Amino acid sequence: MELIEQVRHDADAVISEWIKSGHLNRGDLFVIGCSTSEVAGKHIGTSGSEDIAEGLFDSFQKLQQESGIQLAFQCCEHLNRALVVEKETMKEYRLDEVSAIPVRTAGGSMAAFAYKNMNNPVVVETITAHAGMDIGETMIGMHLKRVAVPLRFEKRDIGNARVTAARTRPKLIGGERAVYKDTEVNKRCT
Repeated sequence: MELIEQVRHDADAVISEWIKSGHLNRGDLFVIGCSTSEVAGKHIGTSGSEDIAEGLFDSFQKLQQESGIQLAFQCCEHLNRALVVEKETMKEYRLDEVSAIPVRTAGGSMAAFAYKNMNNPVVVETITAHAGMDIGETMIGMHLKRVAVPLRFEKRDIGNARVTAARTRPKLIGGERAVYKDTEVNKRCT
C-alpha cells in the first residue's frame, strides 16, 4: 500500500476509535500535534510533507463533522507551538491571536496545510483543550486541560509515527472521603 493511502487508512481507523470512545462533546477544543516527517519514517522536522498533511486533514475534518469539536493544529517549536484555529474558535474561547503564518519550515507542514485550508484561520499563542492527539511525539501536553488521561486505542500509529491520544477530566479534590461523579475514578480511589 502506498504511504499516502496507508496514512489515510490509519488516520481513519484512529478517528473511528475517537468517535466511538464517547469522550468528545460538541464544542470541545481538540488539539492535534503532527510531524509529517515522522509519519513518513524520517526524523521530526526534516521531511515535511504537504501530501501527508492533506491526507490527515481530511480525516480530522471527518472527526470535526461527526463529533462537533473545534480543531486546533499545533505548530512546531519554531513558532513556539502556537496553534492554528478558526477565528470563531478564537473569539468563542477568548484566545490570544499572534502575528504569524505557519509554513513548512516554520510551523510545520500540518499546521501550514491547516492554515491554507481552514475557512478563516488565525494563529493563537495557547489553548486549554479538552482532548487531543499527538502524532510523532510533538508534545501537545502544554495545550491540554488538567487532568490529562491517556487513551489506549487499538490503532497506535499513523504511517511510521506513534500516536498518543488523551482526554481530560475535572480535577479530583477533597481527599479520601470525597465521592466523585466518575465511577471509574471511584473504583481507583477505594
